[in-house]
This record gives sequence, structure tokens and C-alpha cells, in this order.
Amino acid sequence: MEQQFLERGLERAVAARDAEIVVLNTCTVTDGADKDARASIRQLRRMNPGCRILVTGCYAQRAPEELSVLPGVTWVVGNSHKHRAAEIATSSLSSSLSAPSLSAPSVRTSTSAFVPLGELSRDHIFAHTELLAAPVFEAANARTRPNLKVQDGCNNRCSFCVIPYVRGRSRSLAMERVVAEVRTLVEADYREVVISGINLGRWGRDLERGSRLSVVGSHPKASAKTHRLESLLRAILHRTSLEKLRISSVEPMDWSDELIGLMAGSDRIAKHAHVPMQSGSDAVLRRMHRKYRPWHYREKILKIRDAMPTAAIGADVMVGFPGETESEFAETRRMIEDLPFTYLHVFTYSPRPGTPAAAHPQQVPSIEGRERNRQLREIAAQKKALFMRSMIGTVIQAITLQTAGAEFTEATEALTDNYLKMTVAGRHQANRWMNLRVKMADIESLRGEPLTTATAGRE
Repeated sequence: MEQQFLERGLERAVAARDAEIVVLNTCTVTDGADKDARASIRQLRRMNPGCRILVTGCYAQRAPEELSVLPGVTWVVGNSHKHRAAEIATSSLSSSLSAPSLSAPSVRTSTSAFVPLGELSRDHIFAHTELLAAPVFEAANARTRPNLKVQDGCNNRCSFCVIPYVRGRSRSLAMERVVAEVRTLVEADYREVVISGINLGRWGRDLERGSRLSVVGSHPKASAKTHRLESLLRAILHRTSLEKLRISSVEPMDWSDELIGLMAGSDRIAKHAHVPMQSGSDAVLRRMHRKYRPWHYREKILKIRDAMPTAAIGADVMVGFPGETESEFAETRRMIEDLPFTYLHVFTYSPRPGTPAAAHPQQVPSIEGRERNRQLREIAAQKKALFMRSMIGTVIQAITLQTAGAEFTEATEALTDNYLKMTVAGRHQANRWMNLRVKMADIESLRGEPLTTATAGRE
């Protein structure tokens, strides 16, 4: 989106307070995300009363009417029309505006040019078959670890999730495009790239049909093998010189033995597995319409740990799902206690309008959900602390991020291969892999001393 605005003659503002147009890209995965978006709009309005705000993203796709009435909002552009955001905004700019500025991550224009809400229906998002993506850079570490989305949308229909309705069907960035993007990042001196997706493990499945039609005389399943996540990872490793590839969240069903073996066997793939769990209760998983059972999940986690003894293993867990009893929650708690997790993302269920779970008659009281959330976070903190202490005395790879704290501080922040925060003694250039000996662990991070600059191996 930013590139499209730049191509239309706008300039990027240093900060939102300086911009004449602000683009706000929203999430709607929970009620809390919606509240954050509304709070951001109010904050922008106070900070820069004269700016024009265009709201886009998932909240804009789900509930454009809610956003359109907020003071300061000029345009609401859902995901279905996000690819036209720059066109929509600039086509109606007042003639009095010349070379307006752009502040990531959002845009806005005059009320008279508001996008008709009728054009933003959910049906439009399901018509999208192409994925438009570019690397995304975390603001705090703009020169390290870019995130490249290679897949969007989801064909699953988990009963609690609104994402398929606001993101559309699963669609993939073609392998050649992914490889080209990674090569461009490597040429720009990036040492680690994170590949991500709404349902990353389904990468390539939507590309299979076209491939089969083009391979005359071949068995249909033969060409399908080229459209799996494992084949994409191999292509990145073999066809680029990227030093480290990190994989974001992959659903349990897609952690094949081949994927686990590939990750374990390559020192160029970060030892970090995020495997959404949601619940340890079979009954709850069935009500969620999840496609695996607790014993399947347990098997995958133990295989990953066996193959990679020092890997970070994380999970998303939901508490307070409609109808969740104390005994069902206890099943989740016991599974978490038993499995070798190193961190958890714990969420209290939030009803999303239009989803089957939102209409369930047995909604769990919020006070119970918060208490269950607290219990799991406490267990997660204990597991993380234990994992961090187990690293003391070992030598580990980490990528430098930025100098920690004030300018006079003789320390540098880093992130380890296995997804732990590290404070490194001394001031070091950002975006460099280093071999570090772990000296101690505190609540938030490890502390280490550099040995030598790490040389990434090659497959």
C-alpha cells in the first residue's frame, strides 16, 4: 500500500502527527483488537486534528458501518478493496492538497469521497484469487528480520474465527515470486527473513490445479508435491543465500515428518515451532471445528522436541470457549503441563459477530475466563523460565537487533535462533548473527557474551 501511495506522488511523513493522510490497517481477531483500533483513531484525531484517516484491514472488512461513524474517519476500505486504497484516496484529494504526506500504517481522505459501504460486502473478498504482498518491517527493528507473507486467507471454518470471512479463501504467493523477494532482501543485506501466512501450512494448495494442467502425462499427485510448504522451504534454501529462515505459525495437521526433518537438518532454518493448540479437550476441539484431536497434537509436539531438543515450541491457547467446563479446562491445563512448551499465547474467548460460537447458548462468564487465562499464563511463565535457565552455559546463535537502552549503555539487544531475547555485552552493529555464550537468565531475557561472528552453514 505504501508503495502505491508513493507512486502517486505522496511522500512519507516522519510521524503520524505530521501527516495530512493517515492509513490505519486494522485487525479484528478479538474484541480487544477492535477496541485498540477505535482507540488509535481517537488518538490520531487528538494528535493531528487536520489529518485525513483511511481505515482498512480486517475490522474495516467486517464492520465498515461501525468505523464510518467515528469522528475523523473519512474512508473505510475493506480487504476486498485494499489493493485500491491509494487510488481511492488520491482520486478525490482536494485540489488544495499538493504532495500530501503518508504515514504508515494507514490513510484517509475527505468525507465527500467516502467509499460506498455497499461495495465492501463480504462476497467481494471471496472473489480474490491472487495474493499481493511485500515484506513488512517491524518498526522497532526496521533493519532486521523482515516478515514476508507468502499465503493469505483460510479455507478452514473454526467456529470461533472471523478471519476466513474477512480474508477470503486461501491463496499463495507463487514460488518464483517468493524466491525473488527473498533474493531482493538478501541483496539488501538482511540476514533473517520470517515467512508467514494466515494458514501458512496450506501454502501452494491453490496453485496445484494450474500446475497439473500444464504437466502433460504426469500423475496428478506428482506435481502436487511441488506445492507444499516443504518444497517452498527447500527452494528458498537452495536458490538463495539467505542466512536464516524463520517459519511462523503452522497448524498441527501440516507439521509433517518431512517438515520436521527439514527444519531439524538445516542450520539455516531457525529452531522455532509455533503450533496452535487452542484446547487440550477433545470435546472443546470438536465444538471449535478444529481438525485434529488432543492425541494427534501431543504426537506432533513430542516429535518436534525429539528432533530439536533446544527448539522454541509455542502455542496459541484459548480459554473460556462457549460451553467449556471446569473438567474440560483441566484437560487443557494438564496437557500444557505435560508438553515441552517454551512459551504460550493465551487468549480469553471473544465472541466474533457472525461466527457459530457467538450464538452458542453456554457462554462462559468473563470472570471465569480471566481466571483460567491467569492460570495458564502462570504455567507458561514457569516453563519459559525453566527453558531459559537450561540455556545457561551453552553457546547459541543470535541476531543483533539494536543497542539496548540509552546511548551510553554497553549492551546490545538480540534474538536467539530459538526465539529468546538476549542482551549481549558490548555495543554491536545491528543485523549480524553472532555465536554467544549464555552467562545468565533473568525474567525477560538471557545475558550473553560474544565468541565469534557466526557463519551460517549451507545445506
